[in-house]
Amino acid sequence: MASVFYDYFGREAQNEQIKVRRIEPSDCFRVLAQGFADVVEMPTYPAFVGLFYGVAGAALVSLTSFGNALHLAFPLVAGFTLIGPFVAVGLYEMSRQREQGFPATWRNTFAVFRSPALPSILALGCLLFVIFAAWIEAAQLLYVQAYGPNPPGAVIPFLREVVTTERGRMLMALGALIGLFFAALALCISVVSFPLMLDREVPLVSAVAASLRISRDNPVTIALWGAIVAVLLIVGQLLLFIGLAVVVPTLGHATWHLYRRAFEMELAADLHMRCSVGAGPR
Repeated sequence: MASVFYDYFGREAQNEQIKVRRIEPSDCFRVLAQGFADVVEMPTYPAFVGLFYGVAGAALVSLTSFGNALHLAFPLVAGFTLIGPFVAVGLYEMSRQREQGFPATWRNTFAVFRSPALPSILALGCLLFVIFAAWIEAAQLLYVQAYGPNPPGAVIPFLREVVTTERGRMLMALGALIGLFFAALALCISVVSFPLMLDREVPLVSAVAASLRISRDNPVTIALWGAIVAVLLIVGQLLLFIGLAVVVPTLGHATWHLYRRAFEMELAADLHMRCSVGAGPR
């Protein structure tokens, strides 16, 4: 019980706050470029994650088409990105290894399973899945309120109804607002939480609190980062999900670099000290 308490709370959550620093909107584009550079240098596993997203997204659309849940196709595809920060944990580890100067391969992703922070990482991942499930339930309730319990019968007539009628446009507007709420919630609690727990072995509550403080202290930058993520994911999906093979890994690696910019430089100094004493890849 004491071990579990430390995994989720720990001394840092009780006695001190993790120091964060201001990040500028321009940093979003800098970390994006760094993320793409990581993809170029380490293409094997990032490509696998991107393809996973592509296949999973296409499968979600297919399943909803045949499962009388066509009206949930877009919420499922859009909401699936809410759990992206959890799926990308392996990418953070690869960027961490590359930053330390160690060779980074897809095998480094399995180091996550040896991390002392694994219980906290899994707990936050479960929370993101809960947010995802809540988003899907909210989308279902919104559809039922607008169209009743019967699902749409075909794609084209349903899309025409949504685009050309007042009821359909109201469905889109309210759906966008509700989706924005869930996306903002997931972004604020996880924007740097996973890299922080992985890199510093910080307990869950401390990591989430630090992520919330970064979002509070840098609202414009975090909002811009969320917009960049949304736009790139939409572009990747419009290309029949194939574009996600590049977009998703780039965003995953970029999130690591955003985390590195968000914290006081003492973290970087500590990292250098750990490397200098011979700390190798986990």
